[in-house]
Amino acid sequence: MKHVAVVGGGISGLAAAYRVRRLLGDRVTITVFESTSAIGGKLRTAEVGGVSYDVGAEAFLARRPEMVSLVEEVGLADRLVHPTKARAKIHAGGSVQSLPPGTVMGVPASADSVAGVLSEDGRSAVEKERSLGPVELGEGDVPLGPLLRTRFGDELVDRLVDPLLGGVYAGGADGLGLRATMPGLANAIDGGAGSLTEAASSLLPKTPGTAPVFGSLTGGLRGLLDRLLELSGAELRTSSTVRALTRTPSGWRLEFGAAAPAHAPADSPADADAVLLAVPAPAARKLLDGVVPAASTAFGEVELASMAVVAFAFPPGTELPDASGILIGAGERDAEGVPYASKAFTFSSNKWAHLGDAGPVLVRGSVGRFGEPGALNGDDDALVAAVRADLARLAGVTAKPIDTLVTRWGGGLPQYGTGHLERVTRIERAVADVPGLAVAGATLHGVGLPACVATADAAARRIAEQLFV
Repeated sequence: MKHVAVVGGGISGLAAAYRVRRLLGDRVTITVFESTSAIGGKLRTAEVGGVSYDVGAEAFLARRPEMVSLVEEVGLADRLVHPTKARAKIHAGGSVQSLPPGTVMGVPASADSVAGVLSEDGRSAVEKERSLGPVELGEGDVPLGPLLRTRFGDELVDRLVDPLLGGVYAGGADGLGLRATMPGLANAIDGGAGSLTEAASSLLPKTPGTAPVFGSLTGGLRGLLDRLLELSGAELRTSSTVRALTRTPSGWRLEFGAAAPAHAPADSPADADAVLLAVPAPAARKLLDGVVPAASTAFGEVELASMAVVAFAFPPGTELPDASGILIGAGERDAEGVPYASKAFTFSSNKWAHLGDAGPVLVRGSVGRFGEPGALNGDDDALVAAVRADLARLAGVTAKPIDTLVTRWGGGLPQYGTGHLERVTRIERAVADVPGLAVAGATLHGVGLPACVATADAAARRIAEQLFV
């Protein structure tokens, strides 16, 4: 009987444990080691106002197949839901407007599609982009912000692209790479698209609105984690921080730090035939130091952004704007010139039908941009006050909440800069040379849930192939 140790109890680790079980059946035992007191990682379903509410990732891209397929595979298809027809808005150029359709993360297919968000000069700059000649990318990645500013001007980036990217990476276009964050757009350019607008146009659905873009689960995404753990048959060890990983003649040894509470003795070392790491970059760097130095170094180069989600339950009947949420551009201010602490609001009771019927009115506020901790430096009470003030100024919501919950993600989002793809290549090449070891997670090929599941599946298949050649 072989033993597989999965380090990390988030979506990547649990999806990997499940896939190992499906591939190898009862030929293995599986243990999931989670450093915190509960599984979930960036997925967290909490009770807010008496309702199960996602206060981490709240949805996944349904146009990628990995999450939808996994949900169906584990028997949760009846809980799969998609957003209502409520549209998102954006605070750009000093006012709140509808988020324009017809873009790829803000990169427009035409000038008309973004006319409402941009000034006439900004719209004219977008219109001229097709006449600038071919986009020369080269083989490596290129900085996204400078490319877009050269082709479209600053206004499109500042008013539209940055707010959209901020919701995914908590970072702006100037610090991210085109190929790392928008591979479809880069591939379209490589394939012959003569401009960025032409590339964006080629990626948009030919019949808009026919397929849902996002999905989630009634009862919260925690339900998927619980089902994966159950079906994996893995032993779960929470509050178990793996502090060192060493190779032995027969496989691997895992050594642990002190369990919670801090004065408790550390767990005894554990031996495994294979180890699958599904942890954030800083933890991966520490565990691979001395074992796979090249991979450790590459993980250590990953920059991270911190953020927080402030969840509110307001009294039933509290009026919200007619929208699924509002994005807020960096540097945006209200009519009095006061900046916003928040970067986005999700009006969950509008966005998800099953939450709209839940009783209390549910709203999430997101705070935190890369390199700009801002309101995150305050305590929870100060953060709640700042986000409530933003909500009142933006949406006119002044009701007193019946419940609030602050969830912080320190260093939660890896930044996909221009060196990211090369860094991931170094990680994967170095790990490929070490038998019985695999890596997965948001650091590698995307921060979204489908991308994490894809890395988990690949890591599990690597372990399965190596254990039973």
